[in-house]
Amino acid sequence: MNLEMIKFDEKGLVPAIVQDAQSKEVLTLAYMNEESLKKSLETGETWFYSRSRQELWHKGATSGHTQRIVDMRYDCDSDAVLVLVEPAGPACHTGSYSCFSNRLNGENIQRSAQRFAIINELEHTIAAREAERPEGSYTTYLFEKGVDKILKKVGEEAAEVIIAAKNRNPEELKWEVADLLYHLLVLLREQKLPLDAVLDVLNERHAAK
Repeated sequence: MNLEMIKFDEKGLVPAIVQDAQSKEVLTLAYMNEESLKKSLETGETWFYSRSRQELWHKGATSGHTQRIVDMRYDCDSDAVLVLVEPAGPACHTGSYSCFSNRLNGENIQRSAQRFAIINELEHTIAAREAERPEGSYTTYLFEKGVDKILKKVGEEAAEVIIAAKNRNPEELKWEVADLLYHLLVLLREQKLPLDAVLDVLNERHAAK
């Protein structure tokens, strides 16, 4: 990123939109001045400028919920910055995965009417569970147990899919495939591999045909 291209406002600030590089969820909106932007580029972690305290702050310095920078971009007008990160915990001071957890259009309205909207919803939920680790959540349990437990579940669910298919039981098969997809998404999150990377492979293969 060329710092000379960034247009800071009259207070020397530029808005920074922080996005989860894996789930694509918008985590927070903060502000950077030239110094915090430089520190972010130099350290590979997010630094911001607090307008209320009028000082720099390193995200996660006290909480441990740091944000490792994967990529940084600026918009067409050069007056806003997009920061793609791998978060090590919640982004919000309330303990929520994202600062944008409240919906204006109601809690029960689906984010998208698209056919695979539920995959986006599930990916978001899994990312939130990893960050927040709520007690009693099965997803929390999987992340706490680690990759070996997650892999064991992926193997078990894959075997269940095979059995259901061999039994020619579509009712059983749809449930087992759903379980397998869920555990695969948990595995991708644990491995820090975006689902988009898998979809890119499918697109490349399709284009090569």
